[in-house]
Amino acid sequence: MEKDRRYWIIVASKDHVKSAIQQGIAQTCHGKTAPLKRMKKGDLVLFYSGKETMGNPAKCQEFTAIGKVEDEQVYSVQITENFCPARRKVYFYNSEDISILPLIDDLNFIQNKKKWGFPFRFGFFEINKHDYSIIASKMLNEKTCQIK
Repeated sequence: MEKDRRYWIIVASKDHVKSAIQQGIAQTCHGKTAPLKRMKKGDLVLFYSGKETMGNPAKCQEFTAIGKVEDEQVYSVQITENFCPARRKVYFYNSEDISILPLIDDLNFIQNKKKWGFPFRFGFFEINKHDYSIIASKMLNEKTCQIK
């Protein structure tokens, strides 16, 4: 399982990430199904929050959650008459929110260090194990750093 494991980043405002933690879910790209179908059971996912609150300009620029995809099911939930987002079950680890700023130079997925925010514009993307490990080691205490 570990050799097939993939590593993902989901971008969402900090308030939405904290709500997702309480619900044990991942939702991305305004509820689109396709990104979530790319994830498999056992994949690891980091949540990055560029903003504190959706629609508010206050910056966050932190990794705000870390978790593991729990199963293979993508499901939808009717929130309003016109909004039925896709979701995945995620187990969230106890973690610390950490700033991305001191990590930028060490992360391979950020190719242009001066325009480091560019990759996050996609809302959902895969990263390599090296980058995941750098971020996870800062977010998790040493007891949980070896995620199985």
